[in-house]
Amino acid sequence: MTEPKRGTPDTGPHTAHLHLDGVRDKATFLDRCARDLDLPEWFGRNWDALDECLRDLSWWGRPSGYEIRVRGWQEFRAAAPDTANTAAEVLADAIAYWSERGTTLTVTFDQG
Repeated sequence: MTEPKRGTPDTGPHTAHLHLDGVRDKATFLDRCARDLDLPEWFGRNWDALDECLRDLSWWGRPSGYEIRVRGWQEFRAAAPDTANTAAEVLADAIAYWSERGTTLTVTFDQG
């Protein structure tokens, strides 16, 4: 696991790395989110809880924005297409949520 880069308003966005190598189902995806995104202990490991966490992010401090870099997305999407589609929807909703509040949340997916 790569330690997240915690941003502040002066230093730029907070960057987290979500590693999906070997993830083939919803439970493992949500476990990986909890670990790699440093989600709080109360994270309920379901889609609604992930949505709530991605709309909060207070444990990441007060950076100028947020960035999630996803590795292993293509493999995950091939192994669990329905789960990947739902995950993409949750991420897109979080991007829209932060955009409406004047804060950038960027999610980048590797091509491997």
